[in-house]
Amino acid sequence: MGGDGAGPGGAGGDGAGSVEVLDCRGQRCPLPVIALARRLPELPVGAVLRVLADDPAAAVDIPAWCRMRAQQFVTAIPDGPGYEVRRTH
Repeated sequence: MGGDGAGPGGAGGDGAGSVEVLDCRGQRCPLPVIALARRLPELPVGAVLRVLADDPAAAVDIPAWCRMRAQQFVTAIPDGPGYEVRRTH
């Protein structure tokens, strides 16, 4: 499913202020959302996962997934293009 841009532990830390990167560029939805759903539970509560995704559908699908799964959609990053999601539980 593509690399994540971070080594083992990535940005690491206790979750506060840390940002992991999941590189899903070149993948078409629903693959970025599936990768997000698999990676987020591996991170500590409070950690932020930045999903790099260039499929235009990700702009709708990632925030929708966050609402359905009660996770916090933090922001969209136009330069990435990327989307930041905070693990809430």
